[in-house]
Amino acid sequence: MLKLKLFHVGKIQLSDSKASVYAQRKCSVNLLRSCRGNTACRASSSLLKIEDDIDDEACELVSGLEISIGEGDDSIDAYLLKAMKNNNGTGILLLSDIFGFEDSSTRDFAYRVACNGYNVLIPDLFRGDPWTKDQPMTLLEQWITKQEPQRVAKDIDTSAKWMVDEFLAAGISKKLGIIGFCFGGGRVIDALSRDQGAMFGAGVSFYGTRMNPSLASSIKIPVLFISGDNDPLCTVSVLKDFEKSIGQGSKVVIFEGRGHGFAHRPNSPEEDKDADEAFTIIRKWLHDGLVTQN
Repeated sequence: MLKLKLFHVGKIQLSDSKASVYAQRKCSVNLLRSCRGNTACRASSSLLKIEDDIDDEACELVSGLEISIGEGDDSIDAYLLKAMKNNNGTGILLLSDIFGFEDSSTRDFAYRVACNGYNVLIPDLFRGDPWTKDQPMTLLEQWITKQEPQRVAKDIDTSAKWMVDEFLAAGISKKLGIIGFCFGGGRVIDALSRDQGAMFGAGVSFYGTRMNPSLASSIKIPVLFISGDNDPLCTVSVLKDFEKSIGQGSKVVIFEGRGHGFAHRPNSPEEDKDADEAFTIIRKWLHDGLVTQN
C-alpha cells in the first residue's frame, strides 16, 4: 500500500491522519448530499459502486478539504479530494458544469475518481457565482457572458500549476489528468490547447459545450470524448471532427439514446447503467494514460 503525503496549502498540511474524511457507504444509502467540510459524503449506490478488481478496504476512505489557491483578487476557492489508502500519486483537475464546484453531482463523481487512487482538485470556475436551477433559462446566456473567458482560462491554468508545484515539492513528477463536464468539458479543449502537453498527460471531455474546433490541431495529448447521440449541445459529428483533428490516440464514445449530462447526473435506471459504463471507460483511460505511462 502506497502512502503518499502531499499538498501543503498555506498553513494547512494534509496528511494521512488529518483532514476531513469520507467513509464508504453501503448500497442501501441513496441520499445524495454535497461533500463539504467535515460532513460525511453519501451518494447513491450506483455512484459509489466499486468495480470488482478494487479492494473495498483500499477504497474505504477519501479525504476532502476546502482550500484557497493564490493571493488577493487572484485567489481561487477549490475542493481537494485525496485517496487515503490506495493513492497512486497522480493528480486530476476536474472542471465542473455550470452548477459549480460545490454541486453534489460533481463532488460525488470526484469522490469516485479519488476512490480509485487519485488526488482530485475541483476549482471554483465561477468565483462564487454558479448557475442555479431556480433561475429562468432565458437568463443563461447573460450569465455565461459574465464568465469572462480569459479569467476562466487563467483560473484553470493557476489550478493546474498549483497541483504540479505540489507534486514536485513532494518529489513526484507525474503529468496531470483533466476531466470536464458540459461547460467544463469545453474548457478541457481550451486548457489542453494552451498546455501543449507540458502539464497534462490525458484528457476526458464529457459532452463538452462551446468547444472551439480550431484548437483541436494544437492539442498534443489524447482526449477521450463521451457523449450521447441525443445531445443537441454536443453533436456526434462535431466530436468525430475533434477526434480526427487531435489524433494522438483520441477516442469518441457515444451512448445511444442518451442526452446531455447522463454520465454525472443520471435520471433513470437506464442512465444509471450507462453512467457506470462511462465511469469504467474513463477509469481505464486514466489508468492507461497516466498511471501506467508514469
